[in-house]
Amino acid sequence: MTDPSTTTLPRGRILVVDDQRNMRATTALLLRSEGYFVLEAATGEEALQILSGGRVELMLTDLKMEPMDGLTLLKKALEVSPRLQVIMMTAFGSIESAVEAMRQGAFDYVTKPFKEGELRYRVERAQERARLQATVDMLAGEFNERHGLSALVGRSPAMLELTSRLMRVAQSDATVLVQGESGTGKELVARAVHAHSRRKALPFVPVNCAAISESLLESELFGHAKGAFTGAVRARRGLVEEADGGTLFIDEVTETTPAFQSKLLRTLQDGEVRRVGESTAVKVDVRIVAATNRDIELEVQEKRFRQDLYYRLNVVTLRVPPLRERLEDVPALAEHFLKRANARSPNPKRLSATAVEHLMGHSFPGNVRELENLVEQAAALSEGEELLPEDFPLRPNARVGGALGAPPAPLTTDASSRVPTLAEAVEEAERRAIAQALERYAMDLGRVAEELAVSSTTLWRKMKRLNLRPPGGEHRE
Repeated sequence: MTDPSTTTLPRGRILVVDDQRNMRATTALLLRSEGYFVLEAATGEEALQILSGGRVELMLTDLKMEPMDGLTLLKKALEVSPRLQVIMMTAFGSIESAVEAMRQGAFDYVTKPFKEGELRYRVERAQERARLQATVDMLAGEFNERHGLSALVGRSPAMLELTSRLMRVAQSDATVLVQGESGTGKELVARAVHAHSRRKALPFVPVNCAAISESLLESELFGHAKGAFTGAVRARRGLVEEADGGTLFIDEVTETTPAFQSKLLRTLQDGEVRRVGESTAVKVDVRIVAATNRDIELEVQEKRFRQDLYYRLNVVTLRVPPLRERLEDVPALAEHFLKRANARSPNPKRLSATAVEHLMGHSFPGNVRELENLVEQAAALSEGEELLPEDFPLRPNARVGGALGAPPAPLTTDASSRVPTLAEAVEEAERRAIAQALERYAMDLGRVAEELAVSSTTLWRKMKRLNLRPPGGEHRE
């Protein structure tokens, strides 16, 4: 018998298993004439030996065989080669058994005596499925390599705790709430959850609620019917439906309105979505991972976020530590970002020990995103091959506090010296940070948003809530 590892044919390898020699030989001859490389086995034991020794995309096996029947072979074959496509060959009176085989993992069945065209069609379908599965496996592998645990750089106790908890929750379908300041890498954590879940071969669909206007967010997430509103010239699936079978990542979920939160809650409760302008619902199977950079419990307490939705989202919480709490990870992160920058540059750079020491003395109010930007800027602008401390211009090294990374100043108290509440302290810190940035950048909202590491929409909502209005009145999206 020819060794399949030494033969390369474009149409793939097929194993034909039948204890009737004439039937086996005829089927193999037909498939060889179509350009396939065909192996033959007279028993289930022989078939398993062939499967364990070489790559086979498709197995055609008779259902009624001795001593190992086709159903038993199917079960053992899928244990040896889980991606194997299997077509059962059966007599007309055994169709029920063939259907049972499909329930147990077979791709298709064909009844004897089969016509040449029918066998060719079913084999081509099975081969196409094998090719698609190989593509999915490749993409899933690339996704896992790019977004798996290796993307979460750092060996500090805080990061080890995060990754340990992440791996435990990833295996389940539990809803996950990722909490952390802006720039800490919440989306990376969400992608790692997906990459290590049973849904990893299916879509990961992110949506940033702060980056989409309120009027469009519902349509973006849930879809809409044709004519549901001005400009809806055709029906459109929403991101929830796009994520069916996979994971939907809802970033900055606390930036949504109570009305939208109510609709999201219904989707979580019922496992279905209703497009804007439609009365019928569509069932979806989606895992939800949500994220916020705000104190969501405070948002609930202040009636800005629905309590029932909070309980639905907060099944498992993953807290992403700010970089100032894991400064020992700065060297590894800086090397990681520099390696990525060097891959895009003809002039690779290296970090000096003094530069690393310089970086570790900074508190990084912009967190990992700030460090990444610093390294990329230094790699692009430095003249020498070695990056030195002067290549990393750092902002004033204030310790961080409050929701926006600005140190809260003491509040002015009244005559009774009332101690401010936590909500008041956070609000005052936000107001001061935004007001100072507005003055520093002459009311340039784009530069202010970049400075505070928030989206322009989020900045405007905070300004509106804090009664901070720039000249000109209304915000333009």
